[in-house]
Amino acid sequence: MSKRHPVVAITGSSGAGTSTIKSSMEHIFRRDGINAVVVEGDSFHRYDRAEMQHQVELAQKEGRILSHFGPEGNHWDKLEELFREYGETGAGMRRYYIHNAEEAEFFGQEPGTFTPWEPLPPDTDLLFYEGLHGGVVTDMVNVAQYVDLLIGVVPIVNLEWIQKIHRDTAQRGYSAEAVTDTILRRMYDYTHYITPQFSRTHVNFQRVPTVDTSNPFIAREIPTYDESFVVIRFRNPKTDPVDFPYLLSILHGSFMSRRNTIVAPGGKMGLAMEIILQPRIEELVNARFREI
Repeated sequence: MSKRHPVVAITGSSGAGTSTIKSSMEHIFRRDGINAVVVEGDSFHRYDRAEMQHQVELAQKEGRILSHFGPEGNHWDKLEELFREYGETGAGMRRYYIHNAEEAEFFGQEPGTFTPWEPLPPDTDLLFYEGLHGGVVTDMVNVAQYVDLLIGVVPIVNLEWIQKIHRDTAQRGYSAEAVTDTILRRMYDYTHYITPQFSRTHVNFQRVPTVDTSNPFIAREIPTYDESFVVIRFRNPKTDPVDFPYLLSILHGSFMSRRNTIVAPGGKMGLAMEIILQPRIEELVNARFREI
């Protein structure tokens, strides 16, 4: 962790809704004039789209588990090295993963491929990571130790699956059966590498729908934010003070369910993220300038 070069990471599994918090963070950076370098977690996958499909088929024949959630599908060592190097020097290497035709046109590459590794731009205020593994810890790597602010976005699992099925069928052209097979195949990696991260986060935002999601594999619609609550859990209010009365007054209709947990209407999720995270981001950046 570094006062001069802070690292902020959002961690959440595929289809969890991290785009909402990414938008909130962009608002914070723009309002405060923060020059943040953005790193996407997909860029640390080990294989491009075609090779991943081949490797998954090979692993299934051999009785092995291979998914984007686990160690064999990722360069966690490179992610750990990036966070460490950025914290120490403000430098590091990144690349991009080309998700779709729009990005392919921009980068001049085929969808499902990686751009070459390149140095981070100089003189940035902080590194902002959004992806699957911002807080991953194993016997081989400890990415979480280099993160100054770790944020979890973790809807209840049935909602997470509904969002993933809808996204992958509508935006990425997969069949519902193929997406379901992917969910089942990577369950071991999900429970061993994704969920443990949320015990390390400084703050979690968990969306809980108020409509029936008991069978996510036949759901026709994604529950809206207004059909949900957001459960906001702070890891340690003693060491990281939280002004709960202020939050309750701003987030109308919210209440405290535990001494470190606020429940707010789902429609307030973006607002909650901004008013909770902006002071923390500002403190990290202000500390950086005090060190310079």
